[in-house]
Amino acid sequence: MSHKYEFNVTMSCGGCSGAVDRVLKKLDGTSHPFFCTIPQGSSAANKPPLGSTGIESYDVSLDTQLATVVTKPDSDLGYDTVLQKIAKTGKKVNWGKADGEERSVEVPAA
Repeated sequence: MSHKYEFNVTMSCGGCSGAVDRVLKKLDGTSHPFFCTIPQGSSAANKPPLGSTGIESYDVSLDTQLATVVTKPDSDLGYDTVLQKIAKTGKKVNWGKADGEERSVEVPAA
């Protein structure tokens, strides 16, 4: 079963949203031969290539201050793992949801 995780993250510029985008990209193991700075006010929708693991899709929006992750149906990628990766950017996570239900944004001990 796939899961949808949403995080409200304080992001003030394209560099902030780019940092969140990069950790989600690394979490899925995808890499791209180029780096694109996300302009302020834009949304970067990303679809990892077929064959990558864990994440079916993700979106980081500076406008809405949201990072959304949809897992693949056979993935065991958990909410806490995604939360930890986003928290490592140093950006404040204000709230989080897993499959539409509010969840804690306390970063679990590693």
